[in-house]
Amino acid sequence: MTSVREAGAIAKKQLALREHLWPAIEPWLWNRKAHRGFATIPKTLPLILKIMDEMTKGAPVSSTYLTLWCSTWDNSFVAVSKPSEMANAAGFGGQRGEHTWASRMRKLQELNFIDIKAGRSGPMSHVLLYNPHFVLREHYAKKTPGLTEASYTALLEWALDIGARDMVDPLPDGTV
Repeated sequence: MTSVREAGAIAKKQLALREHLWPAIEPWLWNRKAHRGFATIPKTLPLILKIMDEMTKGAPVSSTYLTLWCSTWDNSFVAVSKPSEMANAAGFGGQRGEHTWASRMRKLQELNFIDIKAGRSGPMSHVLLYNPHFVLREHYAKKTPGLTEASYTALLEWALDIGARDMVDPLPDGTV
């Protein structure tokens, strides 16, 4: 498991190697401390998205979830003021785009990855994103169809490699 100190040492080594391989490249890179519009995401998100799509065979939800995640301000909350723009960003355009997006949102809610509340923009005005590690741990315990042993184990291994203790520490009290 990677400690905070080890993570800092790894980052320093990577920066030194990057500077050797690409000298003076810094101005061309995205720096979340210097530029606005950056989202904080779990390092395990690529595997989480893959698992979500496995759980929703034939109706992938990963682009919808990623769009939600990129719409938060690091507070796990999204105010959906323009559903058509969210649908478009998730890859759903045309006449049925917003309908398809709404159906994927409902799937994410059914699987407990998000919760949705109505407001002035309609039935999907406010969205809360739950910790996806906690959600997947609960699906694993319930043996939810589509969540394979191999994918869950890969997620657990990756999480442990990066020190994501929320995959092994006790879950919060109560239910979602």
